[in-house]
Amino acid sequence: MLRVGCHLSSSKGFLHMGKEAIEIGANTFQFFTRNPRGSKAKAIDEKDVEAYLAYADEHGISQILAHAPYTLNPCSKDEKTREFAWMTMEDDLKRMEYVPGNCYNFHPGSHVGQGAEEGIKLIAEMLNEILKKEQRTTVLLETMSGKGTEVGKNFEELRAILDRVELKNHMGVCLDTCHVYDGGYDIADNLEQVIQEFDQTIGMGYLRAIHMNDSKNPFASHKDRHEKLGEGSLGIETFRQIINHPKLKGIPVYLETPNELDGYAREIQMLKAMEE
Repeated sequence: MLRVGCHLSSSKGFLHMGKEAIEIGANTFQFFTRNPRGSKAKAIDEKDVEAYLAYADEHGISQILAHAPYTLNPCSKDEKTREFAWMTMEDDLKRMEYVPGNCYNFHPGSHVGQGAEEGIKLIAEMLNEILKKEQRTTVLLETMSGKGTEVGKNFEELRAILDRVELKNHMGVCLDTCHVYDGGYDIADNLEQVIQEFDQTIGMGYLRAIHMNDSKNPFASHKDRHEKLGEGSLGIETFRQIINHPKLKGIPVYLETPNELDGYAREIQMLKAMEE
């Protein structure tokens, strides 16, 4: 069965997100751990979490995905910016233990002229500092489109980060369809080749989530503008291939398309109808 959801607002708590997910036909969801453009996090409501866990169990909601704020840059030139990223992510991972067994996704960051190698080293240093053996959350590196000085613009850079991380069993990758297409991986016409390259470079065992988005931009544009499914340069058949590919079956899919809840409901229904 297809595991599919979308990005939901966490402002009203876990139980509210769980109910919204079910209302639109989802069986998972993604949420920001805190303000995506800021730093403040709401206090954890333990009663809300307890009610959510019971609701999720009853309704079959599985492997939700937390997303770190966009403001984090663990490979910045500025030491205070790096420290902020470290402290925020460490706090987020502690908070994720209230909903154990799920995933936490982050953008690797931008090396801002230091070079990708230095950026990779700094990201891995942060992960080695904050990952704990006892944690029950898997941390995901997101594939990026390669705009500016982003780290993670290709599979080799993500592999280089993973190679430096000590607790590899707590790590994974989130593949964003818009990002990889904009980054030069032709999943529209050569999906099989891209999957093989991912497997050879990173390993399919690391692929734990898919951000499913069409792209407003042409192939290899190195930009990052999401579009509704079937309305961008990827086209609807690309998504049919992805959800039905044997090596991608069972990997949760999260929509980040420019939609409100009714639009997400339509896309979720469309994906379910395409599942073979």
